[in-house]
Amino acid sequence: MKHAIVLCSGGLDSVTTAHYVKKKLRYGKIILLFFDYGQRSCLGERNCVKICAKEIGADFREIKLPFLKELSNSLINKNKKHKSLERKNLSNTKEESANWYVPCRNTVFLSCTLALADSLFLEKKEKYDIFTGFKCEGQEHYPDTTIEYVRAFNELAKVGCDKFKIYAPLIKKDKEDIVLLAGKLGIDTRKTLSCYTGNTHCGTCLACLLRKEGFYWANVKDSTNYKIKI
Repeated sequence: MKHAIVLCSGGLDSVTTAHYVKKKLRYGKIILLFFDYGQRSCLGERNCVKICAKEIGADFREIKLPFLKELSNSLINKNKKHKSLERKNLSNTKEESANWYVPCRNTVFLSCTLALADSLFLEKKEKYDIFTGFKCEGQEHYPDTTIEYVRAFNELAKVGCDKFKIYAPLIKKDKEDIVLLAGKLGIDTRKTLSCYTGNTHCGTCLACLLRKEGFYWANVKDSTNYKIKI
């Protein structure tokens, strides 16, 4: 039986990854790993991950990283007013993306995941593959979601603990491709949370706008309950 740890935030990308690992890659034992790093949407995200875990028969596990909030100036960790975006603003998201970037977040996450995998191997002799829902958003402000980043981290893992490999099966897909894949996997996307600002979809932050665009270009009805519909 194959074992997997899936980093899961409760968002569309990571929930789709979790279902893909279970239903397409046929992993038998799966852990959904959730990180509480003081993000504004923590409660909603956690709830979505727990729902996903129940649906695919996975174990839920949480690691708390309060120090990451202390280090971060990202709007994800600060209860400040954000810029309300419209579709026309998506032509250039470089500046807005920078407002939401949490420095080295994925490096911290993957280091903790490797530590968990190594601990489980030492305790139970179970070898886990590691999966992330990374979707390459561009290198300007999300350098830790790229193919190069995953490749480099795997090289680091070989040196530190050479028993595990990190996979990012969605990394070459656009948002609309992920929406379509979610449909094929039978995922109720209403049970995912992509918003940066809180425990329900605000409808105006960058994450909400990118989510809307994914459904639009996939030509799939978006049943997300946005507070503000634009």
